[in-house]
Amino acid sequence: MDVPEPEQTPFTAVSAQTSKLARQYQTYLDASTPFTAYRWIGTAVLLLVFFLRIVLAQGWYIVAYTVGIYLLNLFLLFLQPKFDPSLTQDEGLEDGDAGSPSLPTKQDDEFRPFIRRLPEFKFWHSATRALAIGFVCTWFTIFDIPVFWPVLVVYWILLFVLTMRRQIQHMIKYRYVPFSIGKTRYGRS
Repeated sequence: MDVPEPEQTPFTAVSAQTSKLARQYQTYLDASTPFTAYRWIGTAVLLLVFFLRIVLAQGWYIVAYTVGIYLLNLFLLFLQPKFDPSLTQDEGLEDGDAGSPSLPTKQDDEFRPFIRRLPEFKFWHSATRALAIGFVCTWFTIFDIPVFWPVLVVYWILLFVLTMRRQIQHMIKYRYVPFSIGKTRYGRS
């Protein structure tokens, strides 16, 4: 006796293919995780190609500005600690949130590792995805909105300087360094 197969609707067929593609994409992402330098070199090449596209096409400045603001936001999240010591201090909490790690503020405080608000891999993935989407947008005339680009460049530079100054002051005030450059390294096992 033959068992009839359930009919496959167009929605289930598309859903199955989407799920398969998502699993393949995640497999490639997982495989690229240990290759930090190569991932960032690829992103830098994509950024260079994106800039060349903007400069040579003489347009899509709004797209470039939007991608630049998004990348600046990602970079700031990358520099910030996951548990902000200024918020803990503002709330008047001595020990911070219940069980959440914070940065040491006194010399005799115990060591607590720096945990980023945005991990490196997520930073890379979001930045690369934003650059790829921005690059694709430069091939559609609907996104080529006429603007006076020098104003956007000056505004972006001003925004970068002001936000980085504030971030650096925060890093100095709460004595944390989000990079491992110059830190003591002990023997690797």
